[in-house]
Amino acid sequence: MSKTDPLRQVLTDLIKESQSPLTPEDIVREFRATSERRLPLCDLLQLLVSISESRPNFIEVTKEIADILQRKDPMYALLVFVQRYKESGISSRCSSGISLSTMGSPHGIKTSFNSASDVDSATASAPTTGRSITSASSTTTARSGTSEYSSASSRLSLPQAQDFPTSTPVNSKKSADSDASSGVFVRRGPMQRNHGQNKEERGDLSVIKERVLSAVSDRSLNSYRSVASDALSSRSGNGTKTSATVIATPTGVPDEYRTHLLWDYYKVDGNKLPKTEIAALPLSSQENLLLDELLHCLTGVRENLLVPRQPDPTTVGLAKFETGFDIHMQLDRSLAELVKDILPLASYFMGMQKIVTATNGQGQVMNSLNEALQDLTHDFYLLIVQAEQELRQHRLTLQKLLYYLQPTLWVMEEIWTSLVDIQLSDYRDAAVLTYLHERIKRLEGDRAAQQLIIGLARKAAEPYMRMLQMWIQKGVIVDRNQEFLVEDNEVIHRDELPEHYSDDYWERRYNVRRDHIPSFLEKYSDKILRTGKYLNVIRQCGKRVMPTQEMHLEFDPTSERHVSVINDAYYFAARMLLDVLLTENDLMGHLQSVKRYLLLNQGDFTMQFMDACEDELTKNVDHVLPMTLENLLGLTLRLSSARNDPYKDDLHCELLPYDLVTQMSKIMNQKEEYWQAQPRLDLSGLECFAFTYEVKWPCSLVLNHISISKYQMLFRQLFYCKHVERQLCKIWKENSIAKKFSPQAAELYRSAFTLRQRMMNAIQNLEYYMMIEIIEPNWHIFIEKMKTVENVDNVLRLHQDFLDSCLKNCMLTESSHLNRAIFKICKICLKFCEFIQLETSLDPADTFSERVKRFDLEFTGLLISFLKQINNMAKKNTADCFMNLVHRINFNAFYSDQMDKMCAKDAMG
Repeated sequence: MSKTDPLRQVLTDLIKESQSPLTPEDIVREFRATSERRLPLCDLLQLLVSISESRPNFIEVTKEIADILQRKDPMYALLVFVQRYKESGISSRCSSGISLSTMGSPHGIKTSFNSASDVDSATASAPTTGRSITSASSTTTARSGTSEYSSASSRLSLPQAQDFPTSTPVNSKKSADSDASSGVFVRRGPMQRNHGQNKEERGDLSVIKERVLSAVSDRSLNSYRSVASDALSSRSGNGTKTSATVIATPTGVPDEYRTHLLWDYYKVDGNKLPKTEIAALPLSSQENLLLDELLHCLTGVRENLLVPRQPDPTTVGLAKFETGFDIHMQLDRSLAELVKDILPLASYFMGMQKIVTATNGQGQVMNSLNEALQDLTHDFYLLIVQAEQELRQHRLTLQKLLYYLQPTLWVMEEIWTSLVDIQLSDYRDAAVLTYLHERIKRLEGDRAAQQLIIGLARKAAEPYMRMLQMWIQKGVIVDRNQEFLVEDNEVIHRDELPEHYSDDYWERRYNVRRDHIPSFLEKYSDKILRTGKYLNVIRQCGKRVMPTQEMHLEFDPTSERHVSVINDAYYFAARMLLDVLLTENDLMGHLQSVKRYLLLNQGDFTMQFMDACEDELTKNVDHVLPMTLENLLGLTLRLSSARNDPYKDDLHCELLPYDLVTQMSKIMNQKEEYWQAQPRLDLSGLECFAFTYEVKWPCSLVLNHISISKYQMLFRQLFYCKHVERQLCKIWKENSIAKKFSPQAAELYRSAFTLRQRMMNAIQNLEYYMMIEIIEPNWHIFIEKMKTVENVDNVLRLHQDFLDSCLKNCMLTESSHLNRAIFKICKICLKFCEFIQLETSLDPADTFSERVKRFDLEFTGLLISFLKQINNMAKKNTADCFMNLVHRINFNAFYSDQMDKMCAKDAMG
């Protein structure tokens, strides 16, 4: 056998001519690549163009190759390309007996067999899969370097096609001589090889036919290919040399289907040999011949006595994947009955191969399942080879074969049934794992079948469990085919995130895709999601994720060990992230600072800041200078007891473009048409002012923009009430001069002082209710629960519960009606203060009294309406604390009579 590869020799010559940097191995590797890794057809064509531009027939060959690439396998196109440019001296350097499998095998393994013993010895190491194309000699043949197209035939001839490597090594078996022949893979002795160009060919052979059993790469697990090279040579009596070409043409099977799989009882038309009359043979001879054909039929090879029926394209359901057979009518009936019991195995096996081919490349789970099926296929081939050995040694009968194959028949039936269910239901990815898991449960009474499906499920789940292990061990998703249950919505790096991104980070960055969860992980999907999220945050904090112990995650339905691995990973990630948040980043210290400033817990700081900024905040908001507020804030922080706070520099001033009612309506999605926000120009700095607090990652997960906005709503209401209280106290001080008036003159101010006191009582009790009866108890509950928290999700939940409870009981969530009532009460109080401060004349006594009376009526009406709304809400929900506020403001039933009158008036209509 020649050591020179003619294909690579031609490519080498072309590369030298074109001075291309490519190598023959580069070109062959690209053309033999699988469909997933192969270059586009235009790029493959460009490779050939780059090394052949200098040839005179470049244009014609390029057009032909371009046409072949559109219809045939790329490796076949390369064969034709090489043949067109093959120099006349190349064939003399090569042996015509070079095995296709030797040259086409990815690993260069020589698998041409000269005897049945070679087949037997090589079976154990022969893989069962490969990448498929239509056989070079069975679809189209090429002319030699100097030959012309034959006008007598529309099919092209590719002489000595067996000299070239192909991308389609297949599984086939070389069998002993047989007189029975249908022109399909004739079983003859070793092919006589021509070892030299000048050596005389044997003239007593009219037909030389060889079947090649090729070892294929164990990497490709889903396809088989047939490469049959039939060299027909003979010499006529006058010494002239003629050649005949046997063309393998499909019967009812399109080339596109053939390029992806298997034998599938493919019909090959060749020279017809006389058929033996089966009825004329004795029973033992019939049995031996039948056994020989039956073993081939079990692997998809078409035979004469067992003929597969033409598939019906209109069939649906299970029948679509079944293969029926017609048994020769002259066969002995007893033998035919035994064959009928074995033939379903051929149908199951071929149906399984069809489904494996159809699902090739449809995700990692299906590919892994197909890999497990190919392992079973390899075992099946070994069984057939062992049976063939028994037949060659005349120790095999149909009864013995049926006995040998009975367990395999049950196994194949179970596999075939499961695969057909998967295919008909169009299950993919996690749905396949769910189906196999449910199938395992249904097979409780059949231990052998159950163990088989467990093995398939374990193998099919391997890529999914690898993705799961990467997620729960490192917080990384490696999911090219979108099969994993967790979806990553990240599109940019964290350093490039927009403002307030952390609002959505925790909820929207990672999502669970419910239709991608296997049933055995359904209960743990939330824990799986959180585990990876925790680890991802830890990594983004610059911390190295180091699990305490090595994890090995695999699906085992018998022990469910994967559950303990998931739990261990979850607790590790939860503890580690909690440590990062609470210890390294002092989350509780930040929360204390937020409470100190935004919930007015730092009393001296609040008073000093209001004293310093009061004049600035009373201006129109467009006239307020934010830099002035920042400077005054910094001065106040360093003069008050807040100077010892390590996080005081995270506090800043903010002027919002809307008042509190509008802000609350935006956050709570309240859209009442009759309520219109005041234009920005009409708002004072006090109505737009709020503190804001900025923290860095990862504390921003908890103190995100939404949380800070809720703190701001509480702050603005408390701050506004505190401002009203200060103004009411101020008019009490300024009007103390009334004590010096005569009794008649002081009488004019008595009603005003009474009204001021009632206003002061209402505002102070409102502040006390919000700060002492709502915020402090809820904060205490929040702190106590934080001592026993186990993960960040609990931290987020507890924090949100604290804020939502405060907002609800501070009347900042109930469709904004109560908040508007508080706002109107504060407004009327400020107007009254302004009136008292500006009123200096005592002469128009009637005018002053009337105006005070109008203020009294308006304030009392607003307050009674507010208390009535609270009463109505308390009746609907007795768990709320609103009634405490009613009892405080109406502690001596001062407003009860007026409230009753209002209720009666409303009832009357």
